[in-house]
Amino acid sequence: MRHFLSFMIAAVLLCWAQTKMSVAQLRSFVRSSIQLKHDDQKVASFLKKVQLSDRLEDREIEELEGQGAGPSTLNALRALREASSKFPPAPPVVVVKPAAPPVIPPPGAAEQERVLVQVRQYALAYDQRLPDFICAQVTRRFFDPTGLEFWRGSDTITAKLTYFQNKEEKKVLFINGSYQDIDYEKLGGATSTGEFGSLLKEVFEPGSHGSFAWERWATLRGHRMYVFSYRVPREFSKWKLLYERSLEDVPGYSGLIFVDKETVQVMRVTLEATEITPSFPIQAASTKLDYDYASISERQYLLPLRAEIRMRSGKTLIKNEVEFRMYRKFGTDVNITFDTPDALSSDQLEEKPATPPPPAPVKP
Repeated sequence: MRHFLSFMIAAVLLCWAQTKMSVAQLRSFVRSSIQLKHDDQKVASFLKKVQLSDRLEDREIEELEGQGAGPSTLNALRALREASSKFPPAPPVVVVKPAAPPVIPPPGAAEQERVLVQVRQYALAYDQRLPDFICAQVTRRFFDPTGLEFWRGSDTITAKLTYFQNKEEKKVLFINGSYQDIDYEKLGGATSTGEFGSLLKEVFEPGSHGSFAWERWATLRGHRMYVFSYRVPREFSKWKLLYERSLEDVPGYSGLIFVDKETVQVMRVTLEATEITPSFPIQAASTKLDYDYASISERQYLLPLRAEIRMRSGKTLIKNEVEFRMYRKFGTDVNITFDTPDALSSDQLEEKPATPPPPAPVKP
């Protein structure tokens, strides 16, 4: 086998020697010789027969030396550098950087104030606009003991959520596809409440003393969004963190509000805990809640679409992905049977950078 390989190497070298080489071809040959561990002397002997068609620069030799070219190969390369010095230097490599996205100026102060006033009015009355309904709440729970976001599925819980007279009740139907008959409040592990109004209201109610500031433009589900940042101090917060249903902390929080430019309605709100009590077992907690339109009795309502809740306790990470599906009008004679639906696609959830609208056509 060794003789056969030597024959193949010799044939390759002969083939190379029959033609002139560009610097790019030379570079490729030497790199291949290094990777295949060809004899340094044989490679150098071959290079002495090469004629270059363009100029070999010092930087090329230095790069090949760093990749492992042998001393005889390097001497042959230096000889080629001298022999090719009559050729003009290679033109500089022009690196074309992608054009930066055009900057969209923020709205003026008056427009920002108008939007925030409208959003506050909308948020404070949001739950009063909701009809009585039932829907499916699907919670996919994950954990990671390493703290590196190597998520492991814990379970999938499908519950029937009833919203009646501005109060929500949840009844577990399935856990991992198997029928169950237990109260939602008796579930172990991480759970969440407040998606239907109280979370949004607490951000904007005067007693929270929230401060707001312009953040950026964004695109969400194909619509242009105003994005405002906000902060609620700990001393005015009502957001509770519960640990094993026995320990409680009320941290401050901050986050972002995504507002549809056309409808001036909230399409996403995020919360991230700040000022958590140092001795509390949970060191980090956040929530992201998306809204979208759903039809109930042939009318469109803006309702929770999906929530993502994250927590960290020591190195252990916990994540709940909660989806709200199959909205129906509530009634004593309404009975819904459903299987656990597939997860929502990323296109429905990912924020995209905002781009300016195309220029208006010029009239002749």
